[in-house]
Amino acid sequence: MIIPDIVANAGGVTCSYFEQVQGKRITTGIVQTCSAKSIRCCKKTFGDVYERAERERMSLLDAAYLIAVDRVARACRERGWV
Repeated sequence: MIIPDIVANAGGVTCSYFEQVQGKRITTGIVQTCSAKSIRCCKKTFGDVYERAERERMSLLDAAYLIAVDRVARACRERGWV
């Protein structure tokens, strides 16, 4: 099984996002908290990609791209941009 790069590399980006959200607050366990959240998100994302690839009989890469496009389109609609 080959995991698409956009899924495999998402962990670092996701963790950076969680660190940014926490801002400059100094709290203990910030690294563990970000890592735990990042791992949960990555597992869910991979599960979503795998399930769609199986359901629609396509590659993991195609499924990942379709999910990404769907999410961006939904966000644009929710913001009233489209």
